Amino acid sequence: MIRLSELSLPLDHPADALRQLLLQRLQIPAADLLDYTVYKRSYDARKKNAAIVFVYIVDATVRDEVTTLQRLADDRHVMPAPDMHYYPVAQAQHALPERPVIVGFGPCGLFAALLLAQMGLKPIVLERGRDVRRRTRDTWALWRGKVLTPESNVQFGEGGAGLFSDGKLYSQIKDPKFFGRKVMQEFVRAGAPPEILYVNKPHIGTFRLTGVVETMREEIIALGGEVRFESRVSDVLINNGQIEGVVLSDGETIASRHVVLALGHSSRDTFRLLHARGVFIEPKPFAVGFRIEHPQSLIDLARLGPHAGHPAIGAADYKLVHHASNGRAVYSFCMCPGGTVVAATSEPNRVVTNGMSQYSRKERNANAGIVVGISPAEDFPGSPLAGIALQEQLESIAFELGGRDYCAPGQLVGDFIRGQASTHLGAVLPSYQPGVTLGDLAPALPDYAITAIREALPAFGKQIRGFDREDAILTGVETRTSSPIRITRDAQSLQSLNTRGLYPAGEGAGYAGGILSAGVDGIKVAEAIARSMLGIELSPAASIDRP
Repeated sequence: MIRLSELSLPLDHPADALRQLLLQRLQIPAADLLDYTVYKRSYDARKKNAAIVFVYIVDATVRDEVTTLQRLADDRHVMPAPDMHYYPVAQAQHALPERPVIVGFGPCGLFAALLLAQMGLKPIVLERGRDVRRRTRDTWALWRGKVLTPESNVQFGEGGAGLFSDGKLYSQIKDPKFFGRKVMQEFVRAGAPPEILYVNKPHIGTFRLTGVVETMREEIIALGGEVRFESRVSDVLINNGQIEGVVLSDGETIASRHVVLALGHSSRDTFRLLHARGVFIEPKPFAVGFRIEHPQSLIDLARLGPHAGHPAIGAADYKLVHHASNGRAVYSFCMCPGGTVVAATSEPNRVVTNGMSQYSRKERNANAGIVVGISPAEDFPGSPLAGIALQEQLESIAFELGGRDYCAPGQLVGDFIRGQASTHLGAVLPSYQPGVTLGDLAPALPDYAITAIREALPAFGKQIRGFDREDAILTGVETRTSSPIRITRDAQSLQSLNTRGLYPAGEGAGYAGGILSAGVDGIKVAEAIARSMLGIELSPAASIDRP
């Protein structure tokens, strides 16, 4: 195939316009264009008040590819399309005496299990939470009834933390093997909208992702895998630096010398267990802050101008950063267009916020985390687990400020900047459930974070008019932006630095940050396990080149 980039068309272009543009760029008769697929579609809205256009990257199949490429050799926007097919590293020819174990069934564990099952290695998945349907009911019980189920909530259960989020499927990771494409294709095969394969910032949304995850689980089981819910790992069996199995909370032991840790960023009890058992862990930077909400119409107008509300574009997003005078970086995190702020705690007597959107992105508010980067050396020195302790402290303070019933503390942006408590709402109504208790958010974060955010909000208002409007609402706290630890692994084998057969993976281990990157990491560790179990030697080039 031939890849063509920088193909621009108006938002309302007719259906055949892209084909006609391809023929023009390729300089071939219509009969020679055999087929084409859209690899990526984005829009260019950089010029204020100018016409917004769609920009396409297209892979085309033509009758005489070699001649066409030679003729267009000077066009830097025409090139051979890369091979994006997925090629398994191995295939088991018969049942093996050992089965790999995967701890956690979020995006990373899901794809690790799926790939291992597709390669014939029959994984056993251990998920501390419940299946996606029961988990959804448990999560709604917190949002609507202030009843928390510690093992089944926004953080724990089938689908992981990514299930109750915007369902974003884009990442800035380096992906030379196109594993991200494999992730997308598996989602589509399981029922996700086909457009996620080509839109610039694809997402699925919680309700649609629920059915996708169920379908993928059914495939894992059909291929010989096993998925166990409400199966919390309470201990790990390590002998002379080799993992030999795990122990469940009910006392059952499952033997395996190949164990994936796809824990997610909130498995604090498991992090402490691993640290106590001597598994190498180090602290890593993360961020803390608040959720901010504006009318989605304000963001649309600021970002899209006269094209705001155009159905072909949908709800607008944003990405902001400010380097404060106290040396702190303040930035927007996990922006959710047309979404809601959700209760994301997994522990009693703590309050945590996150953002979520459905596929339609048609709720009245836009929300995003406004967070401050913090680092181990400067902000939580000492134990590798000191970042966890800081998160817990801030979440407990938020619980107190919110009224001790899982309501979250909130404050209007104008009052926050002036340093005075809020007593009543303006036109922007908070979406967080179970509810918001207005007051002063200053005690909710360290002083350096409050100072930096107070400086950043007016600066953001200069980039997006109205961002610092008086009645925009802040809700606290956002503490689980990423894992505060890294379970460090060898770059080649992907095994723990000091525990053979233990494969730290995904967001909880510090190797991913979102659904797509976690899924990609799941594929990587699945391949590493397949190589180990089937005796395939890993060469230095294997981590870069296609098999």
